[in-house]
Amino acid sequence: MLGNCIENVRKSVPLVHNITNYVTVNDVANVLLACGGSPIMSDEPEDVKEITSICQGLNINIGTLNKRTIEGMFAAGARANELGHVTLLDPVGAGASGLRTNTAVELMEKVRFDVIRGNISEVKTLAQGSGTTKGVDADVADAVTEENLEEGIAFAKAFAKKAGCIVAITGAIDLVSDGASCYIIRNGRPEMGKITGTGCQLSGMMTAFLAANPEQKLEAAAAAVCTMGLAGEIGWGYMQKGDGNATYRNRIIDAIYNMDKETLEKGAKYEIR
Repeated sequence: MLGNCIENVRKSVPLVHNITNYVTVNDVANVLLACGGSPIMSDEPEDVKEITSICQGLNINIGTLNKRTIEGMFAAGARANELGHVTLLDPVGAGASGLRTNTAVELMEKVRFDVIRGNISEVKTLAQGSGTTKGVDADVADAVTEENLEEGIAFAKAFAKKAGCIVAITGAIDLVSDGASCYIIRNGRPEMGKITGTGCQLSGMMTAFLAANPEQKLEAAAAAVCTMGLAGEIGWGYMQKGDGNATYRNRIIDAIYNMDKETLEKGAKYEIR
């Protein structure tokens, strides 16, 4: 079932508007191309309404905020909502500063999102309206583990209901919920945490998956998470002596480029509760 989602991305080639982290913008574009989508980047307030109008999805990532880009996020979000486009919020570092937290919370209030995707600390911050995180990384104390999995599932479902959208919490164990059901996903490698921006890349790719599968948004979000995690596993398998995180980043992108329906169906590790 999840394999059909990536197949649909390759067939429809959705154009995704990204207002994203300056640290990872190039990798986000390359991952979108690798999965079969098409990226366009624009955060200028005078430009974003026209740009988002020609796209099928909008990915808003708050990783490197400034006043100009914040204005662009609200303008693009409003226009995407008017047109019924898929919208995703990636609240990078929410809880690390008041600006990030307040911007993410206000975006949730004023823009209708199909998905909120972040680590557990960021998502807890949004659920509470305030909080603290370890920079842009999840606090170890917040990690979803086998021991607290039931609690994590309950939290994901409750916040998805409250927010009125799909919530994707990514980490060692990933949770993707629409409030009724929850995918528990165990794909990935711990070494992925040593690469800057795998989460940012996933947000761009997830927007494309939802845009290409409008009738199966929960499955599309889960398929994107499985694709990224499985690519991490496949990419790691090709690592050679002397390779490091820069090589690993490229191998992950290559694995996504070569991912097909059969590979995803065979390699996806998930259950639904």
